Amino acid sequence: MYRNTIGGNSEVNASPSSDIISALQDVLAHSRVIISDLETPNSTFPNTNHTAIGRDKSIKAVVTERQQQSNGVLQEVSELDSTVDRIENIHLQLLRKKDDMITKSMDSNRGLVSALWRFPSELLSLIFAHCLPETEHFLPSSKLAPMLLTRICRRWREVATGMSSLWSRVIVDIDSEDWQRTAFCYNVWLERSRDRPLSLALKCFKDNTTYLRSLLEFHTNQISSLHIILFVNAFTAELLLNDLPVLRELTITAPDPLWCTPSFAQSISRLPSTLRRLIVAGPAAFDFDRIVSCNPVWAHLTHVEIAICQPNLILQLLQLGPNLTSLEVGLSFYDGVSLAFEPFAHKNLQSLCISNASPMCMEDFYPDLFNALTLPNLRLLEARYIRPWPHEELKTFLARSSCPLESLIFGTGVATTDEQRGEYIILVPFLDVVVDPERGDYCGYRRLTQCYCIDRRGS
Repeated sequence: MYRNTIGGNSEVNASPSSDIISALQDVLAHSRVIISDLETPNSTFPNTNHTAIGRDKSIKAVVTERQQQSNGVLQEVSELDSTVDRIENIHLQLLRKKDDMITKSMDSNRGLVSALWRFPSELLSLIFAHCLPETEHFLPSSKLAPMLLTRICRRWREVATGMSSLWSRVIVDIDSEDWQRTAFCYNVWLERSRDRPLSLALKCFKDNTTYLRSLLEFHTNQISSLHIILFVNAFTAELLLNDLPVLRELTITAPDPLWCTPSFAQSISRLPSTLRRLIVAGPAAFDFDRIVSCNPVWAHLTHVEIAICQPNLILQLLQLGPNLTSLEVGLSFYDGVSLAFEPFAHKNLQSLCISNASPMCMEDFYPDLFNALTLPNLRLLEARYIRPWPHEELKTFLARSSCPLESLIFGTGVATTDEQRGEYIILVPFLDVVVDPERGDYCGYRRLTQCYCIDRRGS
C-alpha cells in the first residue's frame, strides 16, 4: 500500500515494491507444487526401464501435454513481463507525482518568505499596471498581461482579476466559426472591467457585426472610446453606434472611400452629446452633404481628424463646431466647383493641421483660406504637401489673429526659406519653427496601415 501526506509533517509508507515481490514469491511457491506433479516413470534419463517400450502412444500423449504446458508457461512469462512493465510504469508515475507534490510544497513554503509574497496588494497593482502592452488596444493573449498575470500564482490572480483597469481596453476580434468559445472569453474579460469605462477596438468583417453587437449588449453603457475597423463596406456596421450613452471618442478606420453611407452618417448624427473626439482614418473624403448629414454631432466635438474634398469646408467645420480646440484635415478629391471663402473667426481653436493630397489641384486656394481665417487662440499650426507656400498670406493671418502661436511645423511637401521662417519669428517672438520632412502622414494613413497589418482576414 502506498500513501503520501504533505503538511506540517511528512509521512511516506513503505513502497509498493515489497508487496509486489511478496506476491510474486507466492506465485513461485505455487508453481513448484505444480512442477512436482509433472514427474512420470518415463521422466528419468537415460531410461533403463524397458517396460516403457511399446507404449509409444502414451508417451507421445505426455510429450504433447508437456509441450502445451510449456507453451502456457511461455505465455505466462510474456504476460508477467507485460504486467511488470505496467507496474513499473505506475510506480514511476506515483513517484513523479510524489516529487511534484513535494516540490509544490517547498515552493509554497518558500513563497511565504519571499519578498514578492509580502508585497502589499497596492504595490503589486502599480507594478501590474506597467506590465500592460504599450499599444492603445491589444488582442487577448495568455502570453501577455493581463492574462499572463493570472497564471503565476493564486495571489497574483486575485490581485490581477480585482484590478478593473487591466481589463478596460481590448481589441475585439470575433471568430464566428467558434462563437461560443470566443464569446465566453470576451465576456470574462469585460466582466472583470466591472463598471470602469471601456476603450474598445472592433474588427468588423462582413459576417460578424451581429455577433459584435450581441457581445457588447450588456456593456454599451461603459464604452467611452470606440474604434471601428472596417474590413469590408459598412453594411450594417452602423448598428454598432446605437445606444452608446457615455461615448467620448469615436475612431473609424476604413480603406474604402465609400464607407460613409447616408445611413452611417445618420448614425453618427445620433451619437450622444458626450462625444468629444471624432477621427476618420482613410481615403473617404467628406463633402458638404456628408458633413451636414452628421450634424448636430459637430457642436459637441473638441477634436476632429477628417478628410474633406474642398478646402473651404474647413470653414464649414469650424462654423458647425464652435467648441473645437483641435482640427486635423486632409484635402483630396476636389471636384472643381468654384469656392467661396467668407471671413470667419473661431475663438477656441488651438491646433490646426492641414495636409493636401492633391497639391496640383488646390494650390491656388490656400491664400484665400488664410485670408478668410482668424484664429485668435491658435497655438500650433502644421502644414504638409502645400506648394507653393502662401508666405505673405500666412504673415497677414498671424498679424490679424494676434494669436499666441507656439509651434509652426512644416512637414513633407512644404518648402520655405530661412528668411521666411525668420520673418515669422519677428511677428511672433519665441515661436518654435520646425522643419520636419518625416511628418508626412496624410489623414490617418499611418493608423490605417497599422490597423490593417494586424491579423487581417479576407472578407
